[in-house]
Amino acid sequence: MKNIKAVPIKTESIGNFEQHRKSFVSVVVSAYNEALILTKNLSILCEYMTSLEDEYRWEMIIVNDGSADKTGELAEAFAMTRDNVHVLHHMYNFRLGQALRFAFNNCQGDYVVVMDLDLSYSPDHIEKLLAKIKETRAKIVIASPYMKGGKVSNVPWLRRTLSIWANRFLSFNAKSNLSTLTSMVRAYDGKFLSTLNLKAMDMEINAEIIYKAEVLRARIVEIPGHLDWGFQKTDGIKRRSSMRIFKSIMSYLFFGFIFRPFIFFMLPGLVLILFSTYTLMHVAMYIVVHFQSLPASFGSVDYRFGAAVAAAFNMSPHAFIVGGISLMVAIQLISLGILSLQHKRYFEELFHISTTIYKNNREDHRKQ
Repeated sequence: MKNIKAVPIKTESIGNFEQHRKSFVSVVVSAYNEALILTKNLSILCEYMTSLEDEYRWEMIIVNDGSADKTGELAEAFAMTRDNVHVLHHMYNFRLGQALRFAFNNCQGDYVVVMDLDLSYSPDHIEKLLAKIKETRAKIVIASPYMKGGKVSNVPWLRRTLSIWANRFLSFNAKSNLSTLTSMVRAYDGKFLSTLNLKAMDMEINAEIIYKAEVLRARIVEIPGHLDWGFQKTDGIKRRSSMRIFKSIMSYLFFGFIFRPFIFFMLPGLVLILFSTYTLMHVAMYIVVHFQSLPASFGSVDYRFGAAVAAAFNMSPHAFIVGGISLMVAIQLISLGILSLQHKRYFEELFHISTTIYKNNREDHRKQ
């Protein structure tokens, strides 16, 4: 029998193979005037990601969004200590949407996780998000403080109430089972995220991503999240909400309109239809009663009917005017609702086509 010589396997080769087999995660953090907490919180995030290195390779993308303090300098100094931490700079403050789009365009990960630098969502959400996106093969996983099992702590009443009702409003208009659409703490499938071609400049980017993902029939799931502003008590830093209330309300209304525009026309139209019907029915009843009270000797049917209408108008002219105008406006609103529904379907078809073209162009560009 011929002896078979054993070939030694290099442990270095095994290590490289294992390293290549691990999923690559891009952690995105946006920072604006966060010099007081930046170094400490980035260290916490990096330390946590290091604890996951048995399962994941990772990089961190920090976007300094035009900070007026030393955020940019501190971020650069922090990145000098790690090869897998990269800093991007905006010369001016372009707000959250532009910062995230800038980061997404530079992410290399199979998965992209967005975290809030203030750590109002603790770092352990990262592992939970990644586990869920791998388990479900979803395109987006959202950390939701408003779903069953979620929690909100130390958030001011006004901010919390506005956020809850905004998410309920958006969820209703999006026709989804999501309880939170505004949370920025999410995990994304990297390839899917690169096909969305986002446009939003500010916080509305979170709703825009959900809207475009739903148009593409992408799977979106949630995990219970814990939104906690309690760290301000230990850090001695007063937490200020970046949410401008009036601007946020307008943004939520706008995206509610984008999700289901016909509702904004149909509901007021139906209310006006009911109101005008109620008003004109009273007018019609008075006309009928007055018409029946007129004797046949009063004149022809047409003459008696005209007299009844004239009497009803003299008695309550405002009912004719208000009821008639309400009916005309209601018809206009319902017509606009039907047109908006038709236009939305046209947009969805065009978005499907343009996304496919955009995706193919990106793949061709990468091959070259």
